[in-house]
Amino acid sequence: MKKLILIDGNAILHRAYHSLPPFKTSKGEVTNAIYGFIRMLFDIYTRIKPDYIGIAWDRKAITFRHEEFKEYKAQRAAPPDDLYPQLPRLKEVLQTFNIPMLEEDGYEADDILGTISHEAEKEQDLEIIIVTGDKDTFQLASDKTKILTPIKGISQTELYNPEKVKEKMGVRPDQIIDYKALSGDPSDNIPGVQGIGPKQASELLQKYETLDGIYEHLDELTPGQQKKLTEDKESAYLSQKLCALILDAPVQFNLDDYVTHDIDYDRAHQKLEELEFNSLQKKLDALKKQLAPPAPNQQSLF
Repeated sequence: MKKLILIDGNAILHRAYHSLPPFKTSKGEVTNAIYGFIRMLFDIYTRIKPDYIGIAWDRKAITFRHEEFKEYKAQRAAPPDDLYPQLPRLKEVLQTFNIPMLEEDGYEADDILGTISHEAEKEQDLEIIIVTGDKDTFQLASDKTKILTPIKGISQTELYNPEKVKEKMGVRPDQIIDYKALSGDPSDNIPGVQGIGPKQASELLQKYETLDGIYEHLDELTPGQQKKLTEDKESAYLSQKLCALILDAPVQFNLDDYVTHDIDYDRAHQKLEELEFNSLQKKLDALKKQLAPPAPNQQSLF
């Protein structure tokens, strides 16, 4: 099986920033998020050895979710002043790797990841791994698509297949949307049903399968559950709509565009030198050897 890696750029950028102290270059440029992101990228190349790779980014433009629910993500604090100024410099480094970077007005990175993974699942003999810290993508887990999430800093990760998602969340990947429609999602300010927490949401879905199924069997629930679900029915279905990832965002997918072995090593070295990432330059040299094609007439061991 060949591997396609899809990275949630904003999620990993934030993870890198908050996992490392705000160190600077000799010229005073803060570079901790850049360093952490690139270090994780090297780990992906060396540990997973992807055949294909791409990165999705959020844009500042509002999405349909903001239009449907003006309080969507409204509770989030502004990012640190020295975080997003690092993004242009990070993208300069990523461009030397010739990694496709995808973003669309009106869509979140998760929607792009969902669309690309949905299209990529049609390919034969291809495994898709989505690298993100956002559990919204658990709804994408399948026999062909897995979710890789950092669990400590950026060096330790956990891989979620459908069985692992159910073990973690108490519901199947295809039930994640309805799970969040019931329990809400404080990280995105999605309301859900007031008083129905994760445990009740999981129990209800295990018995009735879907949000519709729960409402079709309201008379079987406790009086308290009936009251909560009846009063917040509109909120539940709004939350369901907000939580569902888009699988047909207007991004083109051609697998050949995601091939990993086309790195401009000279330019990459130059960018890493400008950022004073000496240890990453050594990792780049090691990566070049790893990705080098076999010499002519050299018999492969595999």
